[in-house]
Amino acid sequence: MTSVSIKNLSLDFGAVSVLKSLDLDVQEGEFLVLLGPSGCGKSTLLNCIAGLLDVSDGQIFIKDRNVTWEEPKDRGIGMVFQSYALYPQMTVEKNLSFGLRVARMPRDEIERRVARAAEILQIEPLLGRKPAELSGGQRQRVAIGRALVRDVDVFLFDEPLSNLDAKLRGELRVEIKRLHQRLENTMIYVTHDQIEALTLADRIAVMKGGVIQQLDAPQAIYNRPVNRFVAGFIGSPGMNFVEGRIDGGAAPAFAAGDVDVPLERYEFDRGGSDGTACSLGIRPEHVALGDAAAAMPFKREVGIEIVEPMGSDTLVWTRFGGADFSFRVEAEKPVRVGEKVTIGFDPGRASLFDSSSGDRL
Repeated sequence: MTSVSIKNLSLDFGAVSVLKSLDLDVQEGEFLVLLGPSGCGKSTLLNCIAGLLDVSDGQIFIKDRNVTWEEPKDRGIGMVFQSYALYPQMTVEKNLSFGLRVARMPRDEIERRVARAAEILQIEPLLGRKPAELSGGQRQRVAIGRALVRDVDVFLFDEPLSNLDAKLRGELRVEIKRLHQRLENTMIYVTHDQIEALTLADRIAVMKGGVIQQLDAPQAIYNRPVNRFVAGFIGSPGMNFVEGRIDGGAAPAFAAGDVDVPLERYEFDRGGSDGTACSLGIRPEHVALGDAAAAMPFKREVGIEIVEPMGSDTLVWTRFGGADFSFRVEAEKPVRVGEKVTIGFDPGRASLFDSSSGDRL
């Protein structure tokens, strides 16, 4: 069953088109992440769903009810903002119950909902404190709890972890995942952090310029990005791109400088004729070194230019096909700048993108 449905949605600010004829269906109980760089329209789309912005065209349905022009309070949504926006003079309990008290809900029902939210978020010992006495992570839990007490079907998160340090982000990411598994509510989550997107989402909508570039499961987007933008945005460190062309014939290959990568194992989605200018994309983690490289369909000797220790592994930089090229090695494996090593990869795990359109070939 569809929980949130967006049909032909557009939003213009004067002459600037921010969202462009978007269509999106979010299934009941799904965790959907809107992912993209700053200015791509992801928070704007979330604000349209919440009713905080009036759309220029299109319709929004929540639980099969057209809410396009309904007030935010009538849409049956709970929203968590990037800012905690807690009342500093109120205790945690008062912050959690404020909206319910304004709505004149019975006292016993307010107490039940606050107690349930506090238990789920593990903030029961904090109910008597004020926001100034809480850490950043605790404040964000309270902000989530304020949405949770509304007992709604759809939760909207607008970059809720962006103000926290890396360790706390990781901890709260796990808490949000647990929260979704426990509640089984529909959740739409906005972030520019692709690690958050990959770890939290059932599906990811990658956005650019007010358009959804790809909507799919995290692993599908990671393994088969539909264009070069998605390929470069997903993954840390980013995908390597080497510019070249397709050299057709009995044994087609990707040619870039003195590099020829065999393409016999490729199944082209589209195009890919002889002479087509294209980019070969290879993820650093798909590149093997030494003995493991010897077993790969393609291998080559390169010189190491930069070594970046990263704790659990090491990122190594070289030149390949006239471009900067990185690959991962185990932290225990010694590598030195200036050393010659053999690297290899399976062309079947790489991606080819048309140089003019950026689309996957």
